[in-house]
Amino acid sequence: MSSVRQRLRRFGWILLAAVPLSAWAGPEAFLGRWALNLPGGAGWLEVEQRPGYLDANILWYGGSVVPVSNVYVDGDTLLVEQGMRAEHRNEDGGEPRILNRVRRIEMRPDGEDTLQCTASTPRFDGTGVDRESFTATRIPPIPPAPDLGQLQFGEPIRLFNDKDLSGWEVTSPGAGNGWSAQDGALANDPASIGREHTSNLRTTDAFEDFRLTMDVNIPSGSNSGVYLRGIYEVQIHDSHGQNPNSHTMGSIYSRIAPTVAAEKPAGEWQTLEMTLCKRHVTVVLNGQTIIDNQPLYGVTGGAMWADESRPGPILLQGDHGPVAYRNIVLTPILE
Repeated sequence: MSSVRQRLRRFGWILLAAVPLSAWAGPEAFLGRWALNLPGGAGWLEVEQRPGYLDANILWYGGSVVPVSNVYVDGDTLLVEQGMRAEHRNEDGGEPRILNRVRRIEMRPDGEDTLQCTASTPRFDGTGVDRESFTATRIPPIPPAPDLGQLQFGEPIRLFNDKDLSGWEVTSPGAGNGWSAQDGALANDPASIGREHTSNLRTTDAFEDFRLTMDVNIPSGSNSGVYLRGIYEVQIHDSHGQNPNSHTMGSIYSRIAPTVAAEKPAGEWQTLEMTLCKRHVTVVLNGQTIIDNQPLYGVTGGAMWADESRPGPILLQGDHGPVAYRNIVLTPILE
């Protein structure tokens, strides 16, 4: 019997050794920040171990970073559930029916720093499920904050020539182009082409780390954004008189709130200085530092892609309303 037990024991160990390591992945395999390489866009996920439970926050294409509805590990799979509120009007004019649909994302390890993912999103009309396959890649740790006083700069680049859209291109031609040069400013006027919203506009060139300065004029009730390297949005918003938060003027949208409200009333020209260096950002609005060398933990909603290591353009948001920019100058930071 002892020899049988020994053989079974050896056989059992052989079976155990043949099981892929990912099949035994615990929560620790998924902890940290992940870039979601979504089809045609970008997302972000952070998974944290809290006392007695897992927690997570997610960014899915656009909008804000939000808490997930549920997150847990089942075998080799991390399951993330994101609630989506659907409001359906009743034909009889009564109170609308509110349904809470759930996007379910299954994520499995594929090596140490990559996850293979499938998202299943129920259609709001109840006719089926849309499925998307994508990868998630672990985001490297944020480097130490740079010493801004020791930065070396290259030659300034004037991104707008005051005359036309040379060096710029729309990102969604089908949405219509409301951008033009007007009185020395790069202006977006959706009404000029009979639309409420138009395409975003980006530089044809891509950049790494830099200091970007510009003037901006945002009309009453309007909204825009300046995307640094195409992935981090500095919010442009008529928020004069509001308490600073991660959605007011000069914020890093949904991520970093200004420390002070420095915006002017709508319709006035305002000055912006933005420094992006080593995944840290500084924003100076109308001469006041409102974000001081703060780390960027991930892309913001509407990012062109999820990879924070690649060079990218300056992108001006045009799909939220009228806005004008002028004196747009980028000065590269040298290594």
